[in-house]
Amino acid sequence: MRRSTRARRPSGNARSKRLLAVVGTLAVFGGIVAVTQISSAQDRRTSTRAASASCAAPSPGATSPSGRGSTTRTWQNGRWVRNHWGDGQMSVAECEAVKAGNGGAAAGPPTVACPDVKGKLPQVPDQARNEVDRNLALLDAQIAEANRRLAAEANRNGQDFINNAILRPLADKRKATLNRIATAIGRVAQRPQGLDQLAQCALADAGQNAGGNNGGQNGDPTGGGNNNGGNNNGGNNNDNGLGVLAKDCANSKLQAHDGFQNGNRCVSTAFGEVGAAANNPSLLITQFPNQVKRNQPFNLRITTKNLIRDRFLAAGKGGYYVESSLLSDQGLVRGHFHTACRMLNDTRQPPNPQDVPAFFVATEDGGGSEQPDDVQIQIPGLPQSGLAQCAVWAGDGSHRIPMMERANQTPAFDVVRIQIN
Repeated sequence: MRRSTRARRPSGNARSKRLLAVVGTLAVFGGIVAVTQISSAQDRRTSTRAASASCAAPSPGATSPSGRGSTTRTWQNGRWVRNHWGDGQMSVAECEAVKAGNGGAAAGPPTVACPDVKGKLPQVPDQARNEVDRNLALLDAQIAEANRRLAAEANRNGQDFINNAILRPLADKRKATLNRIATAIGRVAQRPQGLDQLAQCALADAGQNAGGNNGGQNGDPTGGGNNNGGNNNGGNNNDNGLGVLAKDCANSKLQAHDGFQNGNRCVSTAFGEVGAAANNPSLLITQFPNQVKRNQPFNLRITTKNLIRDRFLAAGKGGYYVESSLLSDQGLVRGHFHTACRMLNDTRQPPNPQDVPAFFVATEDGGGSEQPDDVQIQIPGLPQSGLAQCAVWAGDGSHRIPMMERANQTPAFDVVRIQIN
């Protein structure tokens, strides 16, 4: 008997099992597709919300009174001093520029910032006025040309190109022009000294983001990196018999801190490095007025010691409490310092801690050493009559008061009172 070559038809039971398998596979696949679509929709909603979120106005006193932005620069003692208003809070215009830019950088090409010359000149004699004005205009033209080259070439070349091809030639041109200004005045009056110190320029945004960019290696405002609390114990559960209640946020009922200025949070970032007592930071307000008029500008001279002023992670960008304290190779704290002035309505009752000060700025300039040195803080005036309390205190890169080796050491802060008439 010949065997049939036609394929045997599966039984009804086998057909049912196969059909169920196909249906099950389609159901699983459909579920995956559905979950993917839901997840994608969620991502789109999140992205849309982030992109469409409006820029909130900063708290009062958080931006520069001159309206020049969250960070301003002054030239002091041969270096740039950067003042971060409101710990880096941005005005609405700056925030919109950041949203329109790329990767959190401000929109538009970099520009140069040069020390003010006109304001540093003595009284210019009438006989030298024309030549001085011509050279002042030439200084402006030199800056404009440098900015044109930055706009055209900076994005295609690196920092070495900017330094060698733009900033260094600009400094040489400015030095020659400043010398002509000094010579013009010197022909008919006493020659001004030190103008050549105003020749050096820098990128307007140089250093503003340096702290934040470098700080990413040490802290993560999204909650990653050091902000997990796991390293705080590090397997060492010794509490010296003190009955320590917590060493991290593992059992906290509060939301994890995210690097922004929010309370009712738990910060797990490790405290970090603490120096020897002799290397701990110190500062003093070494010059201040006893009284000034309302809205009258005045200066505070701040003298710091053992504080390397080169770390600033803008709190307005999520840099608050996210970086552990760091020491320099010499064992000195790396950070910056804060200056604030607030009005005291009652000298017998502590002021409300939540009130916004009339003036607040954080300062980092790359200076500082084991020797005392000075920084001038320019206060544009206080609008209210009464007694002002002006305070200065050191901060590490993420704005905490630096730790001291011993409990009986005084932290790096100082306070004065100024009468506003």
